[in-house]
Amino acid sequence: MAKIVSCRDVGVDCDFVAKGETEQDILQQCTEHARSAHNMTEIPAELVDKVRGAIRDEATWAEIYLSCLRGVRKLRQDRSSARA
Repeated sequence: MAKIVSCRDVGVDCDFVAKGETEQDILQQCTEHARSAHNMTEIPAELVDKVRGAIRDEATWAEIYLSCLRGVRKLRQDRSSARA
């Protein structure tokens, strides 16, 4: 499953998103981005740790859809309970 992280995930006001198959892919992309877009010549170890901690599996559309369906069902159940 693909992995994903964004600058916003680590508290940076930037729309960059890195996607890759491994943590190493993600870290490579983030390092290149930090150098080119944020003019960072050196990446602090704390930032690398923060990025590592923010990397997550990318949700598939099917997972997102199922999550939305569960939310809709819950809303309907809550409304039914409130009317009773």
